[in-house]
Amino acid sequence: MRYCFLVKEPLMPDAPISAEVSSVAKKESSKQPLPCGTWPSRVTVDLVAGKTRTLSEVSVDGTVVYWLERRPSEKGRTVLMRWCEVSGSQEVLPPECDVATRVHEYGGGAYAVRNGQVVFSDKRTGGLWGQLAEDATPVCLAPGEGLRYADLRFDQAGHTVLAVREDHRTQGEPKAALVAVPVGSDPVGKGAVLYTGPDFLSSPALSPDGAFLAWIEWDHPNMPWDATRLCLARVVRDTEGQIRALEDRRVLAGEAQAESILEPRWADDGRLLVISDRSGSWTVWRVELPAQSLHNSAQQADAPLSGLTSLPMPEGEIGQPAWVFGQRSYQPLPQGSILVLAVREGVTHCLCVSREGTVTPFAAHPEQCPVPLANGHFAWLEAPSDALPTVVVGTVQNGVQQVLQHSAALTLSSDDISRPETIRFPVEEGGEPLGHAFFYPPANSAARVPEGERPPMIVLVHGGPTARAQEGLSFKVQWWTSRGFAVLDVNYGGSTGFGRQWRERLKGAWGVVDVADCIAACQHMVKTGRIDPARIAIRGSSAGGMTVLVALASSSLFAAGVSLYGVTDLRALAQETHKFEARYLDGLIGPWPEAESVYLARSPLSVAARIRAPVLLLQGAEDQVVPPAQAYAMADALKAAGTPCILHEFPGEGHGFRQESTIRKAWKEELAFYGQVFGFQPQG
Repeated sequence: MRYCFLVKEPLMPDAPISAEVSSVAKKESSKQPLPCGTWPSRVTVDLVAGKTRTLSEVSVDGTVVYWLERRPSEKGRTVLMRWCEVSGSQEVLPPECDVATRVHEYGGGAYAVRNGQVVFSDKRTGGLWGQLAEDATPVCLAPGEGLRYADLRFDQAGHTVLAVREDHRTQGEPKAALVAVPVGSDPVGKGAVLYTGPDFLSSPALSPDGAFLAWIEWDHPNMPWDATRLCLARVVRDTEGQIRALEDRRVLAGEAQAESILEPRWADDGRLLVISDRSGSWTVWRVELPAQSLHNSAQQADAPLSGLTSLPMPEGEIGQPAWVFGQRSYQPLPQGSILVLAVREGVTHCLCVSREGTVTPFAAHPEQCPVPLANGHFAWLEAPSDALPTVVVGTVQNGVQQVLQHSAALTLSSDDISRPETIRFPVEEGGEPLGHAFFYPPANSAARVPEGERPPMIVLVHGGPTARAQEGLSFKVQWWTSRGFAVLDVNYGGSTGFGRQWRERLKGAWGVVDVADCIAACQHMVKTGRIDPARIAIRGSSAGGMTVLVALASSSLFAAGVSLYGVTDLRALAQETHKFEARYLDGLIGPWPEAESVYLARSPLSVAARIRAPVLLLQGAEDQVVPPAQAYAMADALKAAGTPCILHEFPGEGHGFRQESTIRKAWKEELAFYGQVFGFQPQG
């Protein structure tokens, strides 16, 4: 810990819960009036730090359901779980396995299953491993040795695993390749390199007959939400059926116009579907593939393509920014129907769309698009606004029918949960367009805001910045609302889920539009009279941390700020960050180094002298995305300006905190920080 200019009060232990709180809503008058920030909460630091698993990447193999669990109690290890009706839920791999990958640094798509076989990327070794029979000892299919693997996909026969490989064996930027790795008793190898050349590759998708491979590619300076290309090639196999090469590569879309094309998927009837934002918002399109072009290589080079054909889709944005591999925003179904996740007014809706465009609501709240089991049911990650995420099985009509895994054993009464209210507010003169945020009032089954007091408010700034605030139940919200804080989660200009035009409001304007929108959202809430204008804090991580620091320098609205591994020096970020984001700032700020003066002016370090509100900086010592040097430089600048500041560096942590001990300390320290600034004694 460095630069502690506040007198730190001792952190209070978790307040014990003396009795179960009834699920029946209590009248507000029966609750005890307590100063905001001091409310006893059932959302304890023990629960947040060690007892909550992060669930992700649900997939199926016949009637067996698989998913990943990241466990803070095991130093952030990611565990592969399996459920079947006979044996229930169980861990698939030995405890030394950590199912994760660092391709693009953010990973994703770290496992695949077919016919009982499991292949996975192991974070500790970097290699590609396989469990080729149930409960068998994993064997190495391809060693790490400077290589990383992601976006894993089996071929139909289970003979080969397709993957995006990132090669770090030479100096300079790592090289991307599509590779095919044999599965079986073959000697360990690195697999066949099928295709290389573009700066980035993702989403390999084999046609149902195994004859063609589609994928997504793009180059610097674009990000996958800016401009990508959809490609197709013929698969070449050896005499044993192993995939060995690709031929007749063609670009199907993305050259004639700049568009973000994502998630190619083949329907069972041979249709190739993709997501594109060429209409202004991400939605599902069909790719026109003339039959003679596909099955006659001599004609293929000259055969015309009709491009993409729009499908009857519901309103809303169907798609999400490709920060990680393995995302699923839609799922083709038999008889031509498609399940989609459509975002409207910031809220995700799961819908089943027929070939004719008839829409049937899916009776659930999936975080990822449900995947069909062989018995007609679906599996998905359920993430409503009033319950913690769970892995479930159910149907379109009836919704959740069986819970396979909870992210935590937690039962809250209705009064303990703060539910999001959609807030629209003007962000520019003239009133249009309107900004978007979720407002969460304080909520506690045993305490209420005293007469004459208005609650303090914490403004959440999501990272990315190309991402969005989501409505599912989250401890990053409920931790605060259950203690007497209001929370405002802002979808500033540049956020996803509102179409390309809203996303591109941040083009060349990072550090300007995002800051102005957060300030406008706060001003709107002050006018409503629902929060205390003298007790507004702002917090954010990564890119959101930069917005926090610039907002503190730009407005006196904020009485405190918390930056978790936030960007402080844009010039250093442009020169030192990893490959995936190496040219991200070209679009957000301007071309480097031509726009160096803009980078300097927008950096929090350049405006640190204008910050007067106390600041808490939380940083991972092994962060490769935003190196610790940036946090130290900001702390030095704030110290020189005489601004109260705390910097806490956590050993063994990277870009995002995963260890139980770190999460525990970070949450408690932030609560104590607000207690010092706002003048209350935290109760745990």
